[in-house]
Amino acid sequence: MITNTLSTTLAPPVEETRYEEELARGLAAADEEAFAAIYRRWGSLVHTMATRLLGDAHEAEDVTQQVFLGAWHGRAGFRPERGPLGAWLVGITRRKTVDALAARTRRLTLVDSAAHETGVGAEEQGEAAPDRVLDRVLLVDALSRLPQQQREVLCMAFYEDLTQAQIAERTGMPLGTVKSHARRGLHRLRLVIEQSAAVEQSAASGTGI
Repeated sequence: MITNTLSTTLAPPVEETRYEEELARGLAAADEEAFAAIYRRWGSLVHTMATRLLGDAHEAEDVTQQVFLGAWHGRAGFRPERGPLGAWLVGITRRKTVDALAARTRRLTLVDSAAHETGVGAEEQGEAAPDRVLDRVLLVDALSRLPQQQREVLCMAFYEDLTQAQIAERTGMPLGTVKSHARRGLHRLRLVIEQSAAVEQSAASGTGI
């Protein structure tokens, strides 16, 4: 569907517009060749934008994938009369970036909540900001190493704010199974903080602090 006579390099404005319109038609028709051309054309822009907003190139890679997956699955929602294809992709990028920032905030909230449940006081946390950063790193790493179902349940609970009943409905798992995965997953995450605290206390005792 994408003709060889059109080029994205040094194209006059009229040809540029026609090329974008052709790509948009290809997207609407679920043309994979057109979608590949869209990715080549705007992938770098989306990644650069996400990196600037998130300050993390690796996280921006995930957002970039989400943007184009969202564009493919949501292609029926593109309306040329509302603006060009590039602007539509930029809009998706902004929304996905906001989602990523919100997820980051929820991860930090999870760490604070888990730390509170293990008995770490507010003053103690305030005096050990670098240690809290380490706790966050350890906890996020522990989340990534959970069994798949436990990880999925916790991700939906903390990143999407879903209740256990909603998670059961989405995944098709019995509610009791969802509760079990959540309980076991949280237990493992708490162990990370407890083990970290124990190591720090042992090190402090050994150095006479």
